[in-house]
Amino acid sequence: MNDLRVNTLESEAIYILREVAAQFEKPVLLFSGGKDSITLVRLAQKAFWPAKIPFPFLHVDTGHNFPETIEFRDRLTKELGVELIVRNVQDNIDAGKVVEETGKYASRNMLQTETLLDAIEEFGFDACIGGARRDEEKARAKERIFSVRSDFGEWDEKNQRPELFDLLNGKIELGQNVRCFPISNWTELDVWSYIEREEIEIPSIYFAHKRKVFLRDGMIWSAEDDVVFRAEDEEVKEMMVRFRTVGDMSCTAAVLSDAVSISKVVEEIRDSSISERGARIDDKRSEAAMEKRKQQGYF
Repeated sequence: MNDLRVNTLESEAIYILREVAAQFEKPVLLFSGGKDSITLVRLAQKAFWPAKIPFPFLHVDTGHNFPETIEFRDRLTKELGVELIVRNVQDNIDAGKVVEETGKYASRNMLQTETLLDAIEEFGFDACIGGARRDEEKARAKERIFSVRSDFGEWDEKNQRPELFDLLNGKIELGQNVRCFPISNWTELDVWSYIEREEIEIPSIYFAHKRKVFLRDGMIWSAEDDVVFRAEDEEVKEMMVRFRTVGDMSCTAAVLSDAVSISKVVEEIRDSSISERGARIDDKRSEAAMEKRKQQGYF
């Protein structure tokens, strides 16, 4: 990626982050320990330097996250000295507010919505900063950088504000909140190129490593835990894989890879013909799976 493009994208993201801090009373950064939210952290550091990042981090923990990302999440937030708020999907399951899925394709990914909306109400957040990008999925492609949500967390794709000439309107009514996407215009390759340029540390799970896995529906699933359902006839093998995206373990598949460094990952993505979220089974449930989740209050 050329310097002009990366500098333009960085400047835009920093501008957006500063607008969030200026226009909203209580913003929060949604942080999972994944590459996109890690990139947001570096951008926030630059946006407010030499001051500290002026908002807390929030992680909605499904309880089925990859251990590598949880370890990284805790270590990075401690190093930065920022407040990390963690709310657990398991608590809502225990309280009977949501029902856990069962069966071959069971996942807690969709259950995050209720926990997120509860946290927004609990802390009174009026803006949630997320790492969603337009290149990931069709529903995200048509969402604004400042995405207004109702007091029930709902997104109305037909009622969005124009964002002409980089003018961002953060005015909201009582009960509403906004999801803000500073890297909305970035691609997966942009993110990795930025990580390479900035020498940003990321969890080891993004690099190729030997892992116990099994194959299902043409996809590679981790067999190193009991989170992912595995039938008796699904044979466990050891393969060299990495993860392009690190959501809930039960809905995130691996890819064959020998990329053991950031430069190799960049090269691999540049040559790939498969989208990043092609390894996310939750996006394959229906043609409009992501859009329906966003209408219900998803990230």
